[in-house]
Amino acid sequence: MSAKSEGIPQDVLDAVRTMLRWAGEDPEREGLLDTPGRVARAYREYFRGYEEDPSVHLSRTFEEVGGYDEIVLLKDIPFISHCEHHMAPIIGKGHIAYLPRNRVVGISKLARVLHGYARRLQVQERLTAEVADCIWTHLQPVGVAVVIEATHACMTARGVNTPNVTMTTSRMMGVFRDDTRARREVLALMGH
Repeated sequence: MSAKSEGIPQDVLDAVRTMLRWAGEDPEREGLLDTPGRVARAYREYFRGYEEDPSVHLSRTFEEVGGYDEIVLLKDIPFISHCEHHMAPIIGKGHIAYLPRNRVVGISKLARVLHGYARRLQVQERLTAEVADCIWTHLQPVGVAVVIEATHACMTARGVNTPNVTMTTSRMMGVFRDDTRARREVLALMGH
C-alpha cells in the first residue's frame, strides 16, 4: 500500500525527504524510497494519544468489591513516549495506585490511561501529573499515587550522552500526600 493511498499528506512525505537530504542522505536511494511513508505511519502510531481521551477508560466502574477498601496497585506498566523537546524516545514503566472510595475500575484501564497520555509529545513531569489527575478526577478515590521511571534518549543518545540514567517522578494525591504512613505503604508496595 502506498503512502498516498493511506492518506498521508504530500507535505508530510516531502518533509521526511527534506530531513533525509539535510542529514546527508539521498531520499531516492533504493533503501530509502519507502522511508517517508514508513516514518509518517510510525509517527501516526507514536502520537495516537492525541486521538483519544484517556478518561474514557475510567467511565465503567464496579461498586461490588466485597468490602475491599485497601490499595489497588498496577506495577511496572511499560510505556514508550517521546520528549517534546527533541522528539526522542522516553522509555519507562509506570506504577499507578489508588485507594478506592466506593468503586474500582478494571486494572487494564489504568494501563490504558498511562498509554493514552504517553502517546503524545511529553515531558515526564506532565505525564505523571496527567495520569494522576485523570484518575483523581474520574474515580474520585481516597488517594492516588503515580510513580514513573524512564530513560530519555534526548539525554542518553545525544547532548550529555549519559546512558543508563533513570529519571523518577511521582504525584501523590489525597491520603497518599497527606498521610505519611499511607505514603510509605504505597511506595513500599511499588518497590520504592
